[in-house]
Amino acid sequence: MKPKRIWANLGVESIDRTQDFYLSIGFKLNGNPTEDLVSFLVGDDEFIIHFFKKERLKDSLEGEIADLNQGNEVMFSLSTESKDEFDSWINEVKKAGGTILFDSNIDRKAFYDENGYFVGVFADPDGHKFNLLYSDNM
Repeated sequence: MKPKRIWANLGVESIDRTQDFYLSIGFKLNGNPTEDLVSFLVGDDEFIIHFFKKERLKDSLEGEIADLNQGNEVMFSLSTESKDEFDSWINEVKKAGGTILFDSNIDRKAFYDENGYFVGVFADPDGHKFNLLYSDNM
């Protein structure tokens, strides 16, 4: 089997809030949002992330939607091209209403890690987590 594309489908409380957040941090809108869906293209390869209203996504899952206060359904990793871009992302996420969970500029415990990466972890307003990375080796 050789799939043509792969994308992610995540559940959110508010399409408008989700659209505002992701546009604020530079994601590219994919098509026209509806009352149940907003979609974005991410990165040079234009990975697609669809954000559905939770009720709509639940109908398709045939199961429960993850409680993001209890755990994670997935963590996306995003790479930056420079340390300045890394720092800019951290600031933009804060301004857009996201939560910085870990920033290697502040939390020096394990990062700048043993592999030479600056690491930042943030959550969007619904709790979906992203791993932000920068290294001179990337």
